[in-house]
Amino acid sequence: MKFLFLVQGEGRGHMTQAISFAKLVRTQGHTVCGVVLGKSKRRAIPDFFKREISAPIHWIPSPNFVCDKNEKRISLSKTISKNLIQTPKYLQSLWQIHKIVQNHQPDIIVNFYDQLGGLYNLIFRPKAEYWVIGHQYLVNHSEFIFPEGRSLEKSLFKLNTQITSLGAKTQLALSFERLNSEGKTQIVPPLLRPEINYLEPTSGDFLLTYLVNPGYSEDVIKYAKQVPDQKIKVYWDKKDASETVQALPNLTFHQVNDKSFLQDMATCKSLVCTAGFESVCEAMYLGKQIMVVPVEGQYEQACNALEIQHRKIGITSSCFDFSLLENKPLEQTKTPQEFIQWQNSWGEILQNLLSKEEVTWETTTPALEIG
Repeated sequence: MKFLFLVQGEGRGHMTQAISFAKLVRTQGHTVCGVVLGKSKRRAIPDFFKREISAPIHWIPSPNFVCDKNEKRISLSKTISKNLIQTPKYLQSLWQIHKIVQNHQPDIIVNFYDQLGGLYNLIFRPKAEYWVIGHQYLVNHSEFIFPEGRSLEKSLFKLNTQITSLGAKTQLALSFERLNSEGKTQIVPPLLRPEINYLEPTSGDFLLTYLVNPGYSEDVIKYAKQVPDQKIKVYWDKKDASETVQALPNLTFHQVNDKSFLQDMATCKSLVCTAGFESVCEAMYLGKQIMVVPVEGQYEQACNALEIQHRKIGITSSCFDFSLLENKPLEQTKTPQEFIQWQNSWGEILQNLLSKEEVTWETTTPALEIG
């Protein structure tokens, strides 16, 4: 079968998921004919994605978060207003997607949480089946935990997730641990790159950090000055920054690189990162101690941080105070081996998905006539 991917370009997680899924489908004899990557001006596309996805990449403008002037906190009001202003541009992006779909003629379109994917599927009704993959689809599960209050942000998060999955026949919710599937929501393991299987975890002398927003670098620098004997390695995707920045004798900043990041993950002492999904799962796989700091103003990360703490995966903090890892040791309730066995079941899961889905494109609703 021919797969076409739609990938949200905000952060590293959705891109690494797409790389992992591409390798998975190829091991079973299928192809990835193209990738549509949503982009924004504030982020550069990492070189590792261009190299590892091994398929033609089509960049299109797509809705993204807007940070404050310090590139730290997510501004909800600015995010909404700026994306509304950009609506004409996003409508053009929908037509670009349609041309790409017509050119590649995929059998299955897989959306890694880009808003335009759901809108495209609703409006253009392609013949290809439409799948969605992401941790965010766990929001429809009865065991998902929401932070108290913040009702507006909760509604917007659920609405955004619903938009991305409009008309999806298959909805795959990536999860930190096994849960029972419910309704349309099928619970599946994280999509980790196969290279992680060949790493040998050791406990090194440095702390590893991943920052989704470069504004948090100020917090890391402040802490590093207080503990000059503690080595810290930070990965970010700050646009126009050098490949490596030696901020302090004990602190370096590195552009996101898939291979070196995984290698450092295997040999670090602990992981401290913003509360995304992918890096935490990689640290779980390698048996590392974890602390997460949810990005201010990003409700999805507040949900992740709450889940990580509730399931005793790691500890949470409102700031990059690395000393909390030593002052608040986590009681380990799960072994990495349990997580590894579940994560390695993806091959069987994909076979079952494709065997159950009777792809009969001839009976698919024809595309809507637009314009």
